[in-house]
Amino acid sequence: MQDSAPTPGARRTAVRLIRGPVQRFIATETSGAVILLGGLAIALGWANSPWAEGYHHLLEQHIRVDLGMWSIDKDVHFWLSDALMTVFFFVVGLEIKREVVAGELAHLRQAVIPIAGAIGGMALPALIYLAMVRGGPGSQGWGVPVATDIAFALGVLMLAGSRVPFALKVMLLALAITDDIGGILIIAIFYSDGLAVGALALAGAILLLCYVLRRAGVWYLPVYVALGVVGWAATLESGIHPTIFGVALGLLTPWQARRPVGAIEVPAEASPLERLEKALNPISAFLIAPLFAFANAGVAVDASTLSEALRAPVAQGIFLGLILGKPLGILLAIRIAVALGARLPEGVGWGSITGLGIVAGIGFTVALFIAGLSFEEAGLLTDAKLGILAASLVAGILGWTMLRLVHAPRASA
Repeated sequence: MQDSAPTPGARRTAVRLIRGPVQRFIATETSGAVILLGGLAIALGWANSPWAEGYHHLLEQHIRVDLGMWSIDKDVHFWLSDALMTVFFFVVGLEIKREVVAGELAHLRQAVIPIAGAIGGMALPALIYLAMVRGGPGSQGWGVPVATDIAFALGVLMLAGSRVPFALKVMLLALAITDDIGGILIIAIFYSDGLAVGALALAGAILLLCYVLRRAGVWYLPVYVALGVVGWAATLESGIHPTIFGVALGLLTPWQARRPVGAIEVPAEASPLERLEKALNPISAFLIAPLFAFANAGVAVDASTLSEALRAPVAQGIFLGLILGKPLGILLAIRIAVALGARLPEGVGWGSITGLGIVAGIGFTVALFIAGLSFEEAGLLTDAKLGILAASLVAGILGWTMLRLVHAPRASA
């Protein structure tokens, strides 16, 4: 299994094989949003019940893994929020590679609009957040409002009705994946601890070994699973967040099928990227993301907490960054791109772009993830979570309303 330069015919066939799963991916993410909402509801309900102590006690239980030369003893919250999320980010890495080699990000003319929108939708929310916090406590949380939750955002687009063009859904997917790339870079650069060079070198060596094995045509899954576990542990010890290793491993996954068939140049089977995405995307959407929501959305909400959050710069900065910064940043950046010669997808107008920008303000999963990396002080983390939850709820309702209005059936003459 090698990534040698394919002929044009083989590339076109491989592209068709990769483009096909996009609809399945969107359907899975949309269905997963329902389960994700269930994890959120259980966490909020349990954390605000008379049995709230049991919720926190469960997350504080420790699980020890001992492999002889290496062992790790962490609480349940770590295993749900950091270990399992490595698989989630591995799937993100697969999604990024698919879009870069055969999706909306494969060609510059197609990629300009979602890339411009993502950049604007990350920069303006971060600036609004910093303006609200003004260098006070919590200023390190500027990365929280840059995120877009693909599952919830696609779910809102699906709920908005069948008249919402498929091109807008694909555009949101490309924009959110570009957003994920920015989020991954932010995590790697700004939310990593002091580096342990030896462990980091080991993680890099394992990635290099994976690449060499792949180029040699080795695709025996247990080998890569074993290397992935060791690489994850080395990355954890290195000070870089271990989810970054998951992304890197996903990007190394071959997108070409293993065997071309003679002169007709048709791949004999699905590519490793497609097979892994097909196998892991449901696990990521239906299990990992809901468990992450369960572990991180359990905030006690009462009159006092809400009153404090309304006055807290952190919550205000996140809320305004997602509700105002996201749609304005996306709209302005795409306006500039179009003025410079880029073209909107067919059937997508400015009303659609505005609705998409509002929906992109649903931050949730990655926003909660970055919040957990940003804030060690419990009060600031609670303010951040409430800001994320409130903004995601409002963005979902406003975005759905906007898209329903823009794409409402027109009365016949």
